[in-house]
Amino acid sequence: MGHSGGRTVESKVSAPEAEWLLEMAGLPELESMSPLEGGWDNTNILLRLIDGRDVVLKAWFANSVEEVERVLQRHVHLDSHGIPTTVPFPLSDGRLFAERRGVAWTILPFVSGGMLEYDDSSLFNLGAILARMGSLPFSDCFPKEYRMGFGLFDEVMQSFSPDGDVSFFETLSSEASRLESEFPETLPKGILHGDLFPDNIIGSNGKVLAILDFEEGWIGPKVFDLVMSFVGFGWHEGKPVGRRWRALVKGYESVRCLSSEEISSLPTMHRFATLSIACWRYWKHNISVPDDNLSKRYLEMVDRLGTEIDFTEGFG
Repeated sequence: MGHSGGRTVESKVSAPEAEWLLEMAGLPELESMSPLEGGWDNTNILLRLIDGRDVVLKAWFANSVEEVERVLQRHVHLDSHGIPTTVPFPLSDGRLFAERRGVAWTILPFVSGGMLEYDDSSLFNLGAILARMGSLPFSDCFPKEYRMGFGLFDEVMQSFSPDGDVSFFETLSSEASRLESEFPETLPKGILHGDLFPDNIIGSNGKVLAILDFEEGWIGPKVFDLVMSFVGFGWHEGKPVGRRWRALVKGYESVRCLSSEEISSLPTMHRFATLSIACWRYWKHNISVPDDNLSKRYLEMVDRLGTEIDFTEGFG
């Protein structure tokens, strides 16, 4: 999702810019280009090459060049350990990105598939991959703090204006202090994605083909990503779907069993993940880049905070 300061660089990409980057990557010439959906901040363009291949140009307008460098290191680290993700084509200078207009540009392989589906097989596979990812060796390119966590809660509360949603401010304030006091510090830690929603995961035929966009990646409690995948995939029409949770957990535990301490932490972790997404959506669409069409998206997550879930029962 990308929590970045407001950058105002013009985000359109021209054919000459695409051709410049293709040449740096040693790839064939451009035949056509079309925008891809998905991603709130950065620009993704599907490039059809004259040899019939498809690749993706990503111009990182919402992120600093230094930040992109760290995110790409995360993708390389995960790819080298067998986690399905995308790594840019190396350029003629050996780097994975080029700079133009003060922005990082990458050429990525095109992964043919759609957003990951909600069927048992897809969610089982996602759970298994998250367990594997959480057990990998750490890398310095993953921070120890979650960008959509307590720091963002504080930032939103400090930048709150009197004409904002007072009810949300009160919810955020009380939930944040409650979570801070309840947050389990002793849980086993691992590499996390932090933003596991369908638009960040490409899948096909019950399998995860690629996990994208590790801007929110961090080192934290391993169980957090399992819970975040449930926030992203486990609800339908405002209600939690037990079948989806069970599929995610079965997949996860096919690789790594949850400890009793992790199981007892699930309600707290779920509230933390839900509040994080609510807070990011409020910050993004009401403070950073106000958008009347999206300004109420955070309320979906706020409503979920009112639903108590017994994760041990599989809830129906």
